[in-house]
Amino acid sequence: MNKQALLQDYNLNGLKLPNRIAMAPMTRSRATNPEKKATADLQGEYYKQRFSAGLLITEGSQVSEEAVGYVNTPGIYFKEQVEGWKEVTQMVHEVNGRIFIQLWHVGRMSHPDFHNGKKPLSASAINPNSQSYTPDGFKDTVTPKEMSLEDIKRTIKDFANAGKNAMDAGFDGVEIHSSNGYLFHQFFNATSNTREDEYGGSIEKRAKFLFDVIDAMKEVMPEQKIGLRLNPSLHGIFGMEMDEETIPTFDYIVSKLNNYDLAYLHLSEPFNDVSEVPYAVEEIAKHYRPLYKGTLMINAGFDQEKGNKVIEDGDADLVAFGKPYISNPDLVERFEKGVELSKWDEDTFYVPGKEGYLDYETKART
Repeated sequence: MNKQALLQDYNLNGLKLPNRIAMAPMTRSRATNPEKKATADLQGEYYKQRFSAGLLITEGSQVSEEAVGYVNTPGIYFKEQVEGWKEVTQMVHEVNGRIFIQLWHVGRMSHPDFHNGKKPLSASAINPNSQSYTPDGFKDTVTPKEMSLEDIKRTIKDFANAGKNAMDAGFDGVEIHSSNGYLFHQFFNATSNTREDEYGGSIEKRAKFLFDVIDAMKEVMPEQKIGLRLNPSLHGIFGMEMDEETIPTFDYIVSKLNNYDLAYLHLSEPFNDVSEVPYAVEEIAKHYRPLYKGTLMINAGFDQEKGNKVIEDGDADLVAFGKPYISNPDLVERFEKGVELSKWDEDTFYVPGKEGYLDYETKART
């Protein structure tokens, strides 16, 4: 009997995946310790429970203190944090799982409450007019500080340091979070980047920050272990607004990524209805599959049927599932055996502790 497409194995640039199912990176806000580190009893157990995914991608992990923008998110920029993640990767590898860490800098989506009153950093001093999830709840974002060239150089080093730390912690690779309205995305879009130096103006200059980071990271870790995430048609969310240069910018970025031997490119389908947005692409996988020659991962709104179809159609190699993985640690086995999925509880997405985190059943796992 032929295996469904999602359950076929895959060679991810030398890393053998038993299936095409990835667990998408999701903020869960469980790093409630002073060091903001991942721990064996929480993150370790959480990712270990989901070991059967072809690839686990962790929640966004900030690359520096400046990168923080949400409560109780783990970092990977100093020794204690690296040691915490090392325990997590060991637990995952003991059960033959595979795990990448997502590296994160939220830029202007942060708030002064995270930075001792200082403004968060961004490509330009433009308020996203959104909200930041602070220790005191949601607060309106502020006008950020436009990054100086020194700020940019320091941040490039922060990402390289995080890449090295990820290798020291035993991760199988990293995903650069260059998506969803965060720092890299703020550089890409002309509506959030009005710089007039080498990092602003033309499409090539607005993309330069990302490629400078990739170039710095591949000096300290294998290029084949670097993946990245993009969300080309994000509009009206996280302060992002599309214009006529948005999709051409992403076309340029994706095409240039072919010059690198990366682990994968992780793309998101539109998060909301963009059918009335004249500049948007509604079918991201179909648009970018012909442009990108490496491994293409797709996510946002996929179920088992749609996931199988996008692979069968040749529009993606891997499919990342988000919320279904919160409540179904055994998602692979459920797809394999036809077991109904359990519903997730949104009230416990971001609360501290084990509730709604470690207590979902694995009904399909024997």
